[in-house]
Amino acid sequence: MGSKEQEEEAEHLSDDESTVPTKSDSRHMTAVSLHSFGEPDGGDGGFSIKIIETMSEEYGMFVWPCGVVLAEYVWQQRRRFSGINVLELGAGTSLPGLVAAKLGADVTLTDDSRRVEALENIRRLCDLNKLKCKVMGLTWGVWDAHIFDLCPQIILGADVLYNASAFDDLFSTVTFLLQNSPGSVFITTYHNRSGHHLLEFLMIKWRLKCVKLVDGFSFMPSVKASKLSGNIQLVEIALSDEQDSAPGHVFS
Repeated sequence: MGSKEQEEEAEHLSDDESTVPTKSDSRHMTAVSLHSFGEPDGGDGGFSIKIIETMSEEYGMFVWPCGVVLAEYVWQQRRRFSGINVLELGAGTSLPGLVAAKLGADVTLTDDSRRVEALENIRRLCDLNKLKCKVMGLTWGVWDAHIFDLCPQIILGADVLYNASAFDDLFSTVTFLLQNSPGSVFITTYHNRSGHHLLEFLMIKWRLKCVKLVDGFSFMPSVKASKLSGNIQLVEIALSDEQDSAPGHVFS
């Protein structure tokens, strides 16, 4: 996603209940947004997550619509997340990963190792929501020693398909993590601007397969969906059945 597109998308950011400005200066304004899942006082175990957002040129400090959609999917698939290892790539404001942690997953939140401010903000978010998550720098395509110890059963990534120059680094990292944890799956949300051809190409190249593809708005509560815009898709990706076989179509 280019900067112009992201500036336009910022007009459609969703704060499920409220956004409270907390600090302003000549460079940026910081706000805390509240995101609710289920009924906090109901019988479904609902809760709210607080997110610190910074309105600056640091795009990873916003809650983008793809993050809202993926977080809602995690909530609706909550039985899958209890007691498992989850890793979020390019976490930024970490809403999907924090929801997974609230559901009882053992969560590792990652962002580019060079983005020190983003990593510090993730730590603040964990403290703010009283959640114990591992926070670590993970640069896609860079094989630091700690990546070899990661064995997530579910990998999350919201809006990580925005910079074409980083696609191979992203998919090499995803493929390694999937190989390191047999039976694992990568769940990502993305803006579908030009059909599925690019994603299909990447999965064929890295010998992955699509196990689920849904419209991001198909499972969103209407009150949340009304605050979002765009053609958002959610896909679950796994290793192909035979990674050394001739590639075929990954989308049915």
